[in-house]
Amino acid sequence: MNDLFADRVKNVPRSFVREILKVTENPEIISFAGGLPNPKTFPVKEIARATEKVLSNEGSSALQYSTTEGYGKLRDYIAKRYARIGLKVGKEEVLITNGSQQCIDLTAKVLINKDDGVLMEKPTYLAAIQSFSLFEPQFHTIPLIEDGVNPVMLRDILGSYDIKLFYSVTSFQNPSGISYSKENRKEVAEIINESDTVFVEDNPYGELRFIGEDLSPVKSYLDNSILFGSFSKIVSPGMRLGWIVAHEEIMEKLIIAKQASDLHSNYFTQRVVYQYLVDNHIDDHINRIRKLYKRQRDKMVEVINDTFPPEVKYTQPEGGMFLWVTLPEGTSSLELFDMALKENVAFVPGQAFYVKGGGENSLRLNFSNSDEDKIEEGIKRLARAVNQILSQK
Repeated sequence: MNDLFADRVKNVPRSFVREILKVTENPEIISFAGGLPNPKTFPVKEIARATEKVLSNEGSSALQYSTTEGYGKLRDYIAKRYARIGLKVGKEEVLITNGSQQCIDLTAKVLINKDDGVLMEKPTYLAAIQSFSLFEPQFHTIPLIEDGVNPVMLRDILGSYDIKLFYSVTSFQNPSGISYSKENRKEVAEIINESDTVFVEDNPYGELRFIGEDLSPVKSYLDNSILFGSFSKIVSPGMRLGWIVAHEEIMEKLIIAKQASDLHSNYFTQRVVYQYLVDNHIDDHINRIRKLYKRQRDKMVEVINDTFPPEVKYTQPEGGMFLWVTLPEGTSSLELFDMALKENVAFVPGQAFYVKGGGENSLRLNFSNSDEDKIEEGIKRLARAVNQILSQK
């Protein structure tokens, strides 16, 4: 039966997180495993009003087929929003997609041949590993440091290997929560500009900063790049709308790839989201999300600080949805996961976020989808499991 399947799919595993989420369906389990926005932030009433308005005023056209590029007014809105952070983007440089996951898939289809070099952060977004793996590249990795990646190491990797693209989550990275500093972004851009590598910048969390100053994407400092965005974290993940920003030559190929994939993203949803955006103050909505996530992040950090042993290290992100925990060397987060389930709490073990092995003593925690009481109780449960596994060493 194995001969039935294409080589590209034989060695690609199922999503580790999706399998864990099946385990956490038990209502007794407090789950920090999923990367879910808090449903309290979903603008249900506003979306309902926008939907009614679209159907009443332009229902026939909104329910019809559309162009591959996406609804022109929505693309123009996205382009103009970038101008606020000093990034000049034209509407023709924006392609609407089915969430930012399709951004990864289309980019891989357009750029990656078998055995092409693909550089990934270590750790990195596990669904990106899964998506890129279908195209059978040669993976290379670069470890994250406190403020991004080491520029000296990046220059050495690009000088030593033929790297087609470098995939990066520059703001509040999934899974680590780390964000590239302004200085690091500029250094990375300078190095990329000296190479033929395409910088692929995934930025679904960029607007979720709740501490410090908003930063421009790395794309602001270089030309040879592709930028992803998403409405999943600032409006609704269920509407599955994202976008790609790329220059004309790459955009032409992305459009062809998307036409072959799905003709166009859900046009009705595009119209509803656009109506919601023009009828409401999206920045006020984002600020409410930021305040909520800051309280949840602060509670998680506070309880970890109070209950975890001092030898356990953790990031303290300035935005986004995740923090990263590192256990002492030799401690297995997979074993900890089993112990934690007995305490009715779940997380994602770190191995899932590594391309070439590693992360055995690390784990990702999501703080955005649990209220403060659940965070406190869940972290206390996890602390009991952590103390138990460390007492066995």
